[in-house]
Amino acid sequence: MELFDGSSGDAAASSGASQTVKAQLGLRELILAGEVASGARITELWAVDRLGMSRTPVRAALMRLQDEGLLEAVPSGGYAVRSFSRAEIFDAIELRGTLEGMAARLAAERGVAPETMSALRECVDDIDEVLASPKMGEAKFSCYVQLNERFHRLLASACTSSVVERQLAKAMALPFASPSGFVEVQSVARDAYQVLIVAQAQHRAVLDAIERREGGRAEALMREHARIAQRNLENALKNQTARSRLFGAKLIREDDAPD
Repeated sequence: MELFDGSSGDAAASSGASQTVKAQLGLRELILAGEVASGARITELWAVDRLGMSRTPVRAALMRLQDEGLLEAVPSGGYAVRSFSRAEIFDAIELRGTLEGMAARLAAERGVAPETMSALRECVDDIDEVLASPKMGEAKFSCYVQLNERFHRLLASACTSSVVERQLAKAMALPFASPSGFVEVQSVARDAYQVLIVAQAQHRAVLDAIERREGGRAEALMREHARIAQRNLENALKNQTARSRLFGAKLIREDDAPD
């Protein structure tokens, strides 16, 4: 009797998922780069033609971008690129900070696996090396962004709650809510280095609170840490040079009028 080998089915599913992610990243890049203006309609056929991909992953990618908030469904069919008010972006950052605070509190209360804590410590040590000199060029800022994103991913996993980690991943995917969403625009600010030093001090303080099992302190520190992104947003909106460096800036409305 021939036995069914499910490996081929698993491989097909994995390939389909990777194609969906590829389509999602490609469309997000087009939107945030300003190649598709806010209010512009995106159809499935247009996306298939632009990306050179089949309809199934493109359809799934469009639905994911709607969940992220970059697109909204149009009654007549297809999707439209959304614009965002300052208040909406502030709310997205606040939501991310609230969830990260919860993750930090749970990590402190439940304890963190030694290997995870070691990885977190190594990450902040690497950030210290980047910040060893106040002369911050483009390469250093890029390195900081990568390490900062790693720190936040590790912290999310440290709470050992798949529910919180999953919801936090969704929050970070919201437009402009990423932990490093405004680091690049910060690079042109006069106090850029000082702000990064403060952020790094918060990184270390959170780890200290987690190790001491101080859940409330860890939560408060992470929520305060997210406020740096709000500050950077304000700077970007006030400074034309900074705004020009903000990926997706064309999607931010000048006023706070609702959609």
